[in-house]
Amino acid sequence: MHLPQQARRAREAALWKCPDCGRAFANRNQSHACAPLDLQHHFRGRDPAVLGLYRAFLEVLRGIGPVTVLAEKTRIAFQARISFAQLAPRRHHLSGHLLLARVARSAKFHRIDSLSPRNHVHHFRLESAQFLDREFAALLRAAYAVGNQEHLRSVRPGSPRRTRTRVRTR
Repeated sequence: MHLPQQARRAREAALWKCPDCGRAFANRNQSHACAPLDLQHHFRGRDPAVLGLYRAFLEVLRGIGPVTVLAEKTRIAFQARISFAQLAPRRHHLSGHLLLARVARSAKFHRIDSLSPRNHVHHFRLESAQFLDREFAALLRAAYAVGNQEHLRSVRPGSPRRTRTRVRTR
C-alpha cells in the first residue's frame, strides 16, 4: 500500500487527546461535546430488543477489527482513527449511518449524503438481526477502512494516473 507522504503522516501520527474528557481525535483541537455519558442512558425506555440489535452490530464490527465505542449525547459513535459509524437507539429500532469513501448503492440505505468526493454518509434503519448479513458486513468493513483513513491512498506506482488536462486555444 503506497500512500502520499502527507496521508501517511496523518495515518501514522498519534491521536490528539482532549485534555478535558480524554477522547482521542485524528485532528488536534477538534470540536466536540465533552459530556461524560454512559452507554446505558441510550437504552433506557427502549424495547429490550434494541439493546440486542446494538450488541449484534457491535459483534459484527469487532469481528472486523478493534474499535472504540463512544457514548455521546444523542448517539453512539464507533471510532478507529476517526469515527466511521454511528447508531442512535430509538424505541423499537436503531437509526444509524456509515461513512464510506464512495457512494454505495444498496437497498440497505434510505439516504446518502455526499459531503465531499471521498466522504459519503449512508443512512440505515436497523430493525432486525437479519439486516446484519454479508452485504452489510462488507459495507461495514469498507466504513472501518475509512475509519482507519485507508481511503487516503494514492494511485500505485506504475498504474495510470488521473490528471487534469488543460487545453490551450488561440
